[in-house]
Amino acid sequence: MAGLVPALLELGEPLEIVALGGSAEAIPRALTRIDEPPHLPTNLGWTAVGLPWAASRAGVDLIHAPAYTAPLTARVPTVVTIHDVSYAVHPEWYPYRRDPFRRAFYRRSARTAAHVMTVSEFSAGEIVRAYAIPRDRITVAPHGASHAFLPKAAGVEIALPAGVRPTFLLHIGDLHPRRNLAVVVRAIIESRREGRLRDPISLVLAGVDRGIGDELRRMAAAASLPDLVVCLGAVLDDCLVGLYRAATALVYPSRYEGFGLPLLEAMACGTPVIASRAASIPEVLGDAGILLDPDDVTGWGSAIDSVLTDPTRRERMRAAGIKRAEGFTWARTARLTLDAYRRAVESRASVVDHSRV
Repeated sequence: MAGLVPALLELGEPLEIVALGGSAEAIPRALTRIDEPPHLPTNLGWTAVGLPWAASRAGVDLIHAPAYTAPLTARVPTVVTIHDVSYAVHPEWYPYRRDPFRRAFYRRSARTAAHVMTVSEFSAGEIVRAYAIPRDRITVAPHGASHAFLPKAAGVEIALPAGVRPTFLLHIGDLHPRRNLAVVVRAIIESRREGRLRDPISLVLAGVDRGIGDELRRMAAAASLPDLVVCLGAVLDDCLVGLYRAATALVYPSRYEGFGLPLLEAMACGTPVIASRAASIPEVLGDAGILLDPDDVTGWGSAIDSVLTDPTRRERMRAAGIKRAEGFTWARTARLTLDAYRRAVESRASVVDHSRV
Protein backbone atom coordinates (compact mmCIF):
# COMPACT_ATOMS: atom_id res chain seq x y z
CA MET A 1 0.00 0.00 0.00
CA ALA A 2 3.03 2.31 0.32
CA GLY A 3 2.85 3.24 -3.37
CA LEU A 4 -0.93 3.09 -3.75
CA VAL A 5 -2.07 5.33 -0.88
CA PRO A 6 -0.11 8.46 -1.90
CA ALA A 7 -1.20 7.93 -5.51
CA LEU A 8 -4.86 7.71 -4.44
CA LEU A 9 -4.53 10.95 -2.49
CA GLU A 10 -2.87 12.65 -5.45
CA LEU A 11 -5.88 11.95 -7.70
CA GLY A 12 -7.64 14.96 -6.19
CA GLU A 13 -10.90 13.04 -5.79
CA PRO A 14 -13.32 13.42 -2.83
CA LEU A 15 -11.81 10.43 -1.06
CA GLU A 16 -10.79 10.12 2.57
CA ILE A 17 -8.61 7.16 3.48
CA VAL A 18 -8.65 5.85 7.05
CA ALA A 19 -6.12 3.27 8.27
CA LEU A 20 -7.78 0.61 10.38
CA GLY A 21 -5.22 -0.67 12.86
CA GLY A 22 -1.67 -1.46 11.87
CA SER A 23 1.58 0.00 13.12
CA ALA A 24 1.49 3.77 13.55
CA GLU A 25 5.04 4.00 12.15
CA ALA A 26 3.95 2.31 8.91
CA ILE A 27 0.95 4.55 8.29
CA PRO A 28 1.44 7.63 6.05
CA ARG A 29 1.11 10.83 8.05
CA ALA A 30 -1.67 12.10 5.81
CA LEU A 31 -4.01 9.36 7.02
CA THR A 32 -6.29 9.13 10.01
CA ARG A 33 -5.56 5.95 11.95
CA ILE A 34 -8.03 4.00 14.07
CA ASP A 35 -6.45 1.98 16.87
CA GLU A 36 -7.12 -1.72 16.89
CA PRO A 37 -9.82 -2.66 19.42
CA PRO A 38 -9.14 -5.65 21.71
CA HIS A 39 -9.14 -8.95 19.82
CA LEU A 40 -7.37 -12.29 19.82
CA PRO A 41 -3.80 -11.77 18.52
CA THR A 42 -4.40 -13.87 15.41
CA ASN A 43 -5.49 -13.19 11.83
CA LEU A 44 -8.84 -14.78 12.66
CA GLY A 45 -9.24 -12.56 15.71
CA TRP A 46 -8.50 -9.48 13.63
CA THR A 47 -10.84 -10.29 10.76
CA ALA A 48 -13.65 -11.60 12.97
CA VAL A 49 -13.57 -8.92 15.66
CA GLY A 50 -10.90 -6.24 15.37
CA LEU A 51 -11.41 -5.11 11.77
CA PRO A 52 -15.24 -4.92 11.84
CA TRP A 53 -15.15 -2.93 15.11
CA ALA A 54 -12.47 -0.57 13.79
CA ALA A 55 -14.44 -0.03 10.57
CA SER A 56 -17.62 0.69 12.55
CA ARG A 57 -15.79 3.14 14.82
CA ALA A 58 -14.37 4.95 11.78
CA GLY A 59 -17.72 5.09 10.01
CA VAL A 60 -16.24 4.05 6.68
CA ASP A 61 -18.34 3.50 3.56
CA LEU A 62 -16.07 0.77 2.20
CA ILE A 63 -13.28 -1.51 3.43
CA HIS A 64 -10.27 -2.32 1.26
CA ALA A 65 -8.55 -5.48 2.49
CA PRO A 66 -5.20 -5.33 0.62
CA ALA A 67 -3.95 -8.87 1.21
CA TYR A 68 -6.30 -11.81 0.71
CA THR A 69 -8.31 -11.72 3.96
CA ALA A 70 -11.54 -9.75 4.23
CA PRO A 71 -13.49 -9.22 7.47
CA LEU A 72 -15.77 -12.10 8.38
CA THR A 73 -18.63 -9.65 8.83
CA ALA A 74 -19.02 -6.08 7.63
CA ARG A 75 -21.86 -3.59 7.32
CA VAL A 76 -20.27 -1.95 4.29
CA PRO A 77 -18.93 -3.30 0.98
CA THR A 78 -15.48 -4.89 0.98
CA VAL A 79 -12.86 -4.84 -1.77
CA VAL A 80 -10.25 -7.57 -1.32
CA THR A 81 -6.94 -7.72 -3.17
CA ILE A 82 -5.74 -11.18 -4.20
CA HIS A 83 -2.26 -11.13 -5.72
CA ASP A 84 -2.30 -14.75 -6.85
CA VAL A 85 -3.95 -18.07 -6.03
CA SER A 86 -0.90 -20.32 -6.16
CA TYR A 87 -1.91 -21.78 -2.78
CA ALA A 88 -5.26 -22.89 -4.30
CA VAL A 89 -4.09 -24.23 -7.66
CA HIS A 90 -0.79 -25.70 -6.43
CA PRO A 91 -1.32 -26.74 -2.79
CA GLU A 92 1.64 -29.10 -3.12
CA TRP A 93 3.87 -26.03 -2.82
CA TYR A 94 2.43 -25.26 0.62
CA PRO A 95 2.74 -28.45 2.71
CA TYR A 96 2.00 -26.78 6.03
CA ARG A 97 -0.35 -28.09 8.69
CA ARG A 98 -2.51 -24.96 8.81
CA ASP A 99 -2.58 -24.26 5.08
CA PRO A 100 -5.98 -25.89 4.33
CA PHE A 101 -7.55 -23.45 6.82
CA ARG A 102 -5.80 -20.53 5.14
CA ARG A 103 -7.01 -21.66 1.72
CA ALA A 104 -10.58 -21.89 2.99
CA PHE A 105 -10.32 -18.45 4.59
CA TYR A 106 -8.98 -16.88 1.40
CA ARG A 107 -11.69 -18.55 -0.66
CA ARG A 108 -14.41 -17.21 1.63
CA SER A 109 -12.93 -13.71 1.52
CA ALA A 110 -12.90 -13.74 -2.27
CA ARG A 111 -16.41 -15.07 -2.68
CA THR A 112 -18.03 -12.73 -0.13
CA ALA A 113 -16.27 -9.51 -1.20
CA ALA A 114 -18.28 -6.96 -3.18
CA HIS A 115 -15.32 -6.67 -5.56
CA VAL A 116 -11.94 -8.36 -6.05
CA MET A 117 -8.76 -6.65 -7.18
CA THR A 118 -5.71 -8.36 -8.59
CA VAL A 119 -2.48 -7.46 -10.32
CA SER A 120 -2.52 -9.18 -13.72
CA GLU A 121 -4.86 -10.63 -16.31
CA PHE A 122 -3.26 -13.98 -15.59
CA SER A 123 -4.25 -13.78 -11.92
CA ALA A 124 -7.75 -12.64 -12.84
CA GLY A 125 -8.22 -15.78 -14.91
CA GLU A 126 -6.83 -17.97 -12.14
CA ILE A 127 -9.19 -16.40 -9.58
CA VAL A 128 -12.18 -17.03 -11.85
CA ARG A 129 -11.20 -20.69 -12.21
CA ALA A 130 -10.31 -21.24 -8.56
CA TYR A 131 -13.30 -19.50 -6.97
CA ALA A 132 -15.96 -19.39 -9.72
CA ILE A 133 -16.19 -15.60 -9.39
CA PRO A 134 -17.66 -13.73 -12.39
CA ARG A 135 -14.93 -11.89 -14.30
CA ASP A 136 -16.86 -8.61 -14.08
CA ARG A 137 -16.38 -8.66 -10.29
CA ILE A 138 -12.60 -8.48 -10.73
CA THR A 139 -10.49 -5.41 -11.52
CA VAL A 140 -6.91 -5.78 -12.73
CA ALA A 141 -4.65 -3.03 -11.39
CA PRO A 142 -0.96 -3.81 -12.01
CA HIS A 143 1.67 -2.60 -9.58
CA GLY A 144 3.62 0.57 -10.21
CA ALA A 145 7.35 1.06 -9.98
CA SER A 146 8.56 3.00 -6.94
CA HIS A 147 10.52 6.17 -7.68
CA ALA A 148 13.46 4.64 -5.80
CA PHE A 149 14.09 2.22 -8.65
CA LEU A 150 16.08 4.19 -11.20
CA PRO A 151 19.15 3.44 -13.34
CA LYS A 152 22.57 4.05 -11.83
CA ALA A 153 23.86 7.55 -12.36
CA ALA A 154 27.14 7.81 -14.29
CA GLY A 155 30.20 7.72 -12.09
CA VAL A 156 28.39 6.54 -8.97
CA GLU A 157 30.06 3.68 -7.12
CA ILE A 158 27.81 0.96 -5.67
CA ALA A 159 28.76 -0.66 -2.37
CA LEU A 160 27.99 -4.37 -2.59
CA PRO A 161 27.26 -6.61 0.40
CA ALA A 162 30.07 -8.81 1.70
CA GLY A 163 30.55 -11.90 -0.42
CA VAL A 164 29.09 -10.42 -3.61
CA ARG A 165 31.57 -10.29 -6.48
CA PRO A 166 31.35 -7.56 -9.14
CA THR A 167 29.95 -9.87 -11.85
CA PHE A 168 26.76 -11.55 -10.69
CA LEU A 169 23.28 -12.62 -11.65
CA LEU A 170 20.55 -11.56 -9.26
CA HIS A 171 17.32 -13.11 -8.02
CA ILE A 172 14.97 -11.21 -5.72
CA GLY A 173 12.30 -12.98 -3.71
CA ASP A 174 11.86 -15.70 -1.13
CA LEU A 175 13.52 -19.00 -1.95
CA HIS A 176 10.98 -21.79 -2.33
CA PRO A 177 10.33 -24.56 -4.85
CA ARG A 178 8.09 -22.67 -7.31
CA ARG A 179 10.86 -20.14 -7.89
CA ASN A 180 12.68 -22.93 -9.79
CA LEU A 181 16.16 -21.56 -9.07
CA ALA A 182 17.87 -24.89 -9.63
CA VAL A 183 17.53 -24.38 -13.39
CA VAL A 184 19.82 -21.34 -13.22
CA VAL A 185 22.40 -23.17 -11.11
CA ARG A 186 22.36 -26.11 -13.53
CA ALA A 187 22.63 -23.77 -16.51
CA ILE A 188 25.72 -22.04 -15.12
CA ILE A 189 27.34 -25.36 -14.19
CA GLU A 190 26.66 -26.72 -17.68
CA SER A 191 28.07 -23.60 -19.34
CA ARG A 192 31.22 -23.77 -17.22
CA ARG A 193 31.65 -27.48 -17.94
CA GLU A 194 31.37 -26.89 -21.70
CA GLY A 195 33.78 -23.95 -21.61
CA ARG A 196 31.24 -21.35 -22.73
CA LEU A 197 31.42 -19.45 -19.45
CA ARG A 198 35.01 -18.86 -18.41
CA ASP A 199 34.90 -15.79 -16.19
CA PRO A 200 33.84 -16.16 -12.53
CA ILE A 201 30.19 -15.39 -11.90
CA SER A 202 27.89 -15.83 -8.93
CA LEU A 203 24.17 -16.13 -8.43
CA VAL A 204 23.09 -13.73 -5.68
CA LEU A 205 19.82 -14.58 -3.96
CA ALA A 206 18.17 -11.81 -1.94
CA GLY A 207 15.17 -13.11 -0.02
CA VAL A 208 14.13 -15.30 2.89
CA ASP A 209 15.21 -18.91 2.47
CA ARG A 210 12.09 -21.09 2.66
CA GLY A 211 14.07 -24.32 2.51
CA ILE A 212 15.95 -24.60 -0.79
CA GLY A 213 19.14 -22.59 -0.19
CA ASP A 214 21.17 -25.50 1.14
CA GLU A 215 20.28 -27.69 -1.84
CA LEU A 216 21.36 -24.97 -4.29
CA ARG A 217 24.67 -24.60 -2.47
CA ARG A 218 25.17 -28.39 -2.48
CA MET A 219 24.63 -28.44 -6.26
CA ALA A 220 27.27 -25.75 -6.69
CA ALA A 221 29.77 -27.44 -4.35
CA ALA A 222 29.32 -30.79 -6.12
CA ALA A 223 30.37 -29.04 -9.35
CA SER A 224 33.47 -27.59 -7.64
CA LEU A 225 31.91 -24.11 -7.68
CA PRO A 226 31.45 -23.44 -3.97
CA ASP A 227 31.19 -19.66 -4.44
CA LEU A 228 28.55 -19.83 -7.15
CA VAL A 229 25.49 -19.38 -4.90
CA VAL A 230 25.39 -16.44 -2.49
CA CYS A 231 22.38 -16.29 -0.15
CA LEU A 232 21.94 -12.85 1.39
CA GLY A 233 18.59 -13.34 3.09
CA ALA A 234 16.23 -10.38 3.24
CA VAL A 235 17.91 -7.05 2.43
CA LEU A 236 16.98 -3.44 3.13
CA ASP A 237 15.59 -1.24 0.36
CA ASP A 238 18.79 0.76 -0.18
CA CYS A 239 20.79 -2.45 -0.58
CA LEU A 240 18.11 -3.85 -2.89
CA VAL A 241 18.32 -0.90 -5.28
CA GLY A 242 22.10 -1.17 -5.33
CA LEU A 243 21.94 -4.88 -6.16
CA TYR A 244 19.60 -4.23 -9.09
CA ARG A 245 21.85 -1.51 -10.46
CA ALA A 246 25.03 -3.56 -10.13
CA ALA A 247 23.71 -6.90 -11.39
CA THR A 248 24.58 -8.12 -14.87
CA ALA A 249 21.02 -9.43 -15.16
CA LEU A 250 18.01 -10.40 -13.10
CA VAL A 251 17.18 -14.09 -13.50
CA TYR A 252 13.58 -15.04 -12.76
CA PRO A 253 12.87 -18.71 -13.56
CA SER A 254 9.67 -18.89 -11.50
CA ARG A 255 6.94 -21.32 -12.47
CA TYR A 256 4.15 -19.21 -11.03
CA GLU A 257 3.74 -15.51 -10.23
CA GLY A 258 0.69 -13.33 -9.87
CA PHE A 259 2.73 -10.34 -11.05
CA GLY A 260 6.47 -10.56 -10.39
CA LEU A 261 7.41 -7.18 -8.92
CA PRO A 262 11.18 -7.83 -9.21
CA LEU A 263 10.74 -7.89 -13.00
CA LEU A 264 9.37 -4.35 -12.92
CA GLU A 265 11.93 -3.09 -10.41
CA ALA A 266 14.81 -4.53 -12.45
CA MET A 267 13.52 -2.98 -15.68
CA ALA A 268 13.11 0.40 -13.98
CA CYS A 269 16.75 0.18 -12.86
CA GLY A 270 17.91 -0.65 -16.38
CA THR A 271 18.87 -4.22 -15.47
CA PRO A 272 18.48 -6.85 -18.23
CA VAL A 273 15.94 -9.55 -17.37
CA ILE A 274 16.01 -13.26 -18.21
CA ALA A 275 12.79 -14.93 -17.11
CA SER A 276 10.53 -17.93 -17.59
CA ARG A 277 7.68 -17.96 -20.06
CA ALA A 278 5.14 -18.83 -17.38
CA ALA A 279 2.12 -17.41 -15.55
CA SER A 280 2.05 -13.58 -15.45
CA ILE A 281 5.70 -13.11 -16.34
CA PRO A 282 5.28 -12.53 -20.12
CA GLU A 283 2.47 -10.07 -19.35
CA VAL A 284 4.81 -7.95 -17.22
CA LEU A 285 8.06 -8.34 -19.16
CA GLY A 286 6.63 -8.12 -22.68
CA ASP A 287 9.43 -8.08 -25.26
CA ALA A 288 11.80 -6.12 -23.01
CA GLY A 289 13.71 -9.21 -21.85
CA ILE A 290 14.45 -12.84 -22.68
CA LEU A 291 11.66 -15.36 -22.04
CA LEU A 292 12.47 -19.08 -21.77
CA ASP A 293 10.83 -22.38 -20.97
CA PRO A 294 11.34 -22.78 -17.20
CA ASP A 295 12.88 -26.25 -17.69
CA ASP A 296 15.20 -25.50 -20.62
CA VAL A 297 18.59 -25.71 -18.90
CA THR A 298 20.55 -25.30 -22.14
CA GLY A 299 18.42 -22.34 -23.18
CA TRP A 300 19.00 -20.63 -19.85
CA GLY A 301 22.73 -21.20 -20.19
CA SER A 302 22.79 -19.71 -23.71
CA ALA A 303 20.76 -16.70 -22.63
CA ILE A 304 23.02 -16.03 -19.66
CA ASP A 305 26.12 -16.40 -21.86
CA SER A 306 24.74 -13.94 -24.41
CA VAL A 307 23.91 -11.27 -21.84
CA LEU A 308 27.29 -11.66 -20.16
CA THR A 309 29.34 -11.47 -23.35
CA ASP A 310 27.37 -9.13 -25.62
CA PRO A 311 27.42 -5.50 -24.39
CA THR A 312 25.27 -4.40 -27.33
CA ARG A 313 22.54 -6.81 -26.33
CA ARG A 314 22.78 -5.71 -22.70
CA GLU A 315 22.33 -2.09 -23.70
CA ARG A 316 19.40 -2.91 -25.95
CA MET A 317 17.72 -4.84 -23.12
CA ARG A 318 18.49 -2.04 -20.69
CA ALA A 319 16.79 0.57 -22.87
CA ALA A 320 13.80 -1.68 -23.60
CA GLY A 321 13.32 -2.44 -19.91
CA ILE A 322 13.37 1.22 -18.87
CA LYS A 323 10.80 2.06 -21.53
CA ARG A 324 8.61 -0.88 -20.53
CA ALA A 325 8.72 0.07 -16.84
CA GLU A 326 7.52 3.59 -17.62
CA GLY A 327 4.10 2.14 -18.46
CA PHE A 328 3.63 0.80 -14.91
CA THR A 329 2.77 3.76 -12.67
CA TRP A 330 1.09 4.06 -9.30
CA ALA A 331 -1.09 6.81 -10.76
CA ARG A 332 -2.58 4.28 -13.15
CA THR A 333 -2.98 1.77 -10.32
CA ALA A 334 -4.74 4.40 -8.21
CA ARG A 335 -7.24 5.29 -10.94
CA LEU A 336 -8.14 1.64 -11.45
CA THR A 337 -8.42 1.12 -7.70
CA LEU A 338 -10.74 4.09 -7.23
CA ASP A 339 -12.93 2.77 -10.04
CA ALA A 340 -13.13 -0.57 -8.21
CA TYR A 341 -14.17 1.23 -5.01
CA ARG A 342 -16.98 2.98 -6.85
CA ARG A 343 -18.16 -0.24 -8.46
CA ALA A 344 -18.21 -1.98 -5.06
CA VAL A 345 -20.24 0.80 -3.46
CA GLU A 346 -22.63 0.94 -6.40
CA SER A 347 -23.09 -2.82 -6.24
CA ARG A 348 -24.65 -2.33 -2.79
CA ALA A 349 -26.86 0.51 -4.07
CA SER A 350 -25.03 2.91 -1.78
CA VAL A 351 -23.64 5.65 -4.02
CA VAL A 352 -22.10 8.49 -2.03
CA ASP A 353 -20.52 11.77 -3.03
CA HIS A 354 -17.81 11.73 -0.39
CA SER A 355 -16.47 8.27 0.47
CA ARG A 356 -14.37 7.33 3.47
CA VAL A 357 -12.27 4.20 2.86
